[in-house]
Amino acid sequence: MNNEHFSYRAAQRIATVVAVSALAFGLVACDKPQDATLGQKIDNAVEKTEQAAQDAKVKAEQAAQDAKVQGEKAMQSAEKGLEKAGDKMEAAAQEAGAMARDAASSAATLASDAGITAQVKAGLAKDSDLSALKIDVDTRSGVVTLNGTAPSDAARERAAAIAREVKGVTSVINHLTV
Repeated sequence: MNNEHFSYRAAQRIATVVAVSALAFGLVACDKPQDATLGQKIDNAVEKTEQAAQDAKVKAEQAAQDAKVQGEKAMQSAEKGLEKAGDKMEAAAQEAGAMARDAASSAATLASDAGITAQVKAGLAKDSDLSALKIDVDTRSGVVTLNGTAPSDAARERAAAIAREVKGVTSVINHLTV
């Protein structure tokens, strides 16, 4: 009887060790990190591109606002000089004001072009045929130039259409090759 009790307890201990080991292996197997799927990687890339486009737009707007404020300050300063110096200073102040407006306009154009480029790139990244391709986008004064390769004529035209849809684009020069 003592032998039976010992064998039963030994079997019970072995069964407990086996069960705990199986649970431990199961928990370890469940804890393995899984690689992201291709779709998840593409979604992540699109999200980062959209965020970059939004950041570029905010920076462009801030640069334009800063240029406007600087232009206004220059105009205010020029007006004070006009009151003190008379006709000769008036001509110089007008010239300074024109230069400030030109500088503000140039800064706003550059900031706007950067925002347009970022938005076009984000739009291209969303297209399944175009997102994996290397398409260079360059914007100057609202004119977007596309350079690179496209898998088909339809994809080439779709890239130009995506660029045209972005606010601020005045025209698109499509140098994509098939």
